[in-house]
Amino acid sequence: MLYRKNKDKLEVLLVHPSGNYNRKAPWSIPKGQPEQLESYEDAARRETLEETGVIPDSLKPLGYIDYSKQRKRLHCFYGQAPGDAAPRCASWEIDGAEFMTLKQAKKTIHADQLELLKRLQFILNHF
Repeated sequence: MLYRKNKDKLEVLLVHPSGNYNRKAPWSIPKGQPEQLESYEDAARRETLEETGVIPDSLKPLGYIDYSKQRKRLHCFYGQAPGDAAPRCASWEIDGAEFMTLKQAKKTIHADQLELLKRLQFILNHF
C-alpha cells in the first residue's frame, strides 16, 4: 500500500477490479499471489508495478488480515510513493488506479482491508 501526503492530507493508492461484474465492487490495495520462491514483499512490489505502473521504493511490513468470508490471507506492505508517481491501469485486471484521501479510501475499500488503512494511519501518526 503506497501512500503520499498531498497538502497535509494522507492519500493511499488503490485499484479497482475490471469487468462488468465488478462495476460495484470495492476498491483494493494492489495485490496478488506470490510466484514460486518469491517473498511476500517482492510479490507486493511486483503486483504494485504490474497493476499501477508505479515502482515502490522501500516497503515495510504492515502485517496481514484474514478475509471474513473467504479462506484468504492478505499480507500487506506499505511505503511512501515516489514523488513522481503517476498511477495508471497497467493491467487488464483493473480498470482504475488512483490516489484517494484516507477518508475517501475508507468509504470505497474492501471492508476486510479497512483494518490495513487503520494500521497505516496509526503508524504514520505515531512514528
